[in-house]
Amino acid sequence: MIVTGFAASRAHKLTPGQKTANHVLAVGRAPVEHGFAHLKNWRTLTKLRTDPARATLLLRALLVLTNLEVNR
Repeated sequence: MIVTGFAASRAHKLTPGQKTANHVLAVGRAPVEHGFAHLKNWRTLTKLRTDPARATLLLRALLVLTNLEVNR
């Protein structure tokens, strides 16, 4: 399931509830986006030559290490 935020236009302004929902979505999405940005900067995904199951474990481990470094 893909969750997307609400879009506003000139004719259709967002309600306070829709603004809150967009904010909650952005707060949850930010760490994931930062994690993928770190992986792209490290060029890990371009050199990866393994099966998807091992790649998933590797990416999870790298994300944990990145979060530890960011929170330090």
